[in-house]
Amino acid sequence: MRILPSVASRRRVAVSLALFAALGLVLLCAKKIETPDFSSMLLLVLAIACGIGVLGALSYTIFATSQIVRFFSRKSAVANCLPDVTVLKPLHGDEWQLDEHLESFIDQDYPGEVQYIFGVHDGEDKALAAVDLLRHRYPGKQISVVVDARLYGPNRKIANLVNMLERATSDVLCFADSDVLVAPDYLRTVVSELQVPGVGLVTTVYRGSCSASFWARVAGALTDYHFLPGVITGLALGRARPCFGQSIAMTRGTLAEIGGLVQFAHHLAEDHAIGEAVRRAGKRVTVSPKVVLHACTYGTFLGMFRHELRWSLTIRAADRWGHAGAILMHPLPLAILATIFSQGAAISWIALGASLGARVALIYKMDRATHQRTKGIFWLPLWDVLQFVIYIASFCSSSVVWRGTRFRVDRSGMLSPDGER
Repeated sequence: MRILPSVASRRRVAVSLALFAALGLVLLCAKKIETPDFSSMLLLVLAIACGIGVLGALSYTIFATSQIVRFFSRKSAVANCLPDVTVLKPLHGDEWQLDEHLESFIDQDYPGEVQYIFGVHDGEDKALAAVDLLRHRYPGKQISVVVDARLYGPNRKIANLVNMLERATSDVLCFADSDVLVAPDYLRTVVSELQVPGVGLVTTVYRGSCSASFWARVAGALTDYHFLPGVITGLALGRARPCFGQSIAMTRGTLAEIGGLVQFAHHLAEDHAIGEAVRRAGKRVTVSPKVVLHACTYGTFLGMFRHELRWSLTIRAADRWGHAGAILMHPLPLAILATIFSQGAAISWIALGASLGARVALIYKMDRATHQRTKGIFWLPLWDVLQFVIYIASFCSSSVVWRGTRFRVDRSGMLSPDGER
């Protein structure tokens, strides 16, 4: 179900943006230039461009803030009959709090039978220790492990899922990443949504669950206060077409209808590609307001930067025009640049204060809507500037590092090992 703003709301946003842009142009152009040389003119042009960007970004931020409560207040579907489910989880390594994340999927308030399949490529993978622990804690659960080294392309996650599917027994399939934590009603919610006529796939939004590392908390903030509001706004405008690999539920019939998973083994954004395939098959992709938590565990700046850059490149590969338009998600960095280029013009300081206030309001609204406590907000300027740097860097790179291997990403979002032609 898409959340669309009313025609009147869209008109008000457009009119406000136009008025703000006109006011900004007048005020910025009124600034005196003592030496009308090339450098001064260039600074003025850059200041005006950033000023217009700030006004657009402020409009975006205000609109995004208004949509947050609307999105999370939507009621999920409730089904009377809930079928059996197979949960498939690809594993790799002894990740942070892995046993807790996996256990959250087993400790579910779900009336149907649930089959759990965990997959690894290597029988010596350290993640298997967490599965053994779960088998000991839940002897009555259907827990099995698939060890299979077969690959079908550079995307190892897809290969892992394909190998596990051979053991799945249920018609309803739930693919979920290993570093995801869910609430006890997670399966009941997503499977109920899947029963709605016309729905072919259900995915969920997510927030960051952070380790004690400072850079992990930064990554969590970028997820919570940039990525998630962007998704909600894109849905409200009818522009976003998301599908998140952290949590995907679909039926075996729908999977067969789109041609299976092997075809996505060369995709960087395999989740987005799966969602688009379901839509091409004439079925809807529902984004549930049920929030899951995605682990952020980066202990260094470089680890955090590489991951966020890979994610930004993934978004660019999935939607180039949408990614370009995401410049409007950065009011504070644009206001800082406008202040620098205008050499401290009074209007630029006003824009800077307004941008900071709008971002703080969005953060408080997001935390309240998702029942989280706001923490570390004094780091907001750092969060926003880092996110802006990563965003700009995504236009200057065509390679990513994924689980220690470098890949090139072509214009269609396909992966190949770096060095191959």
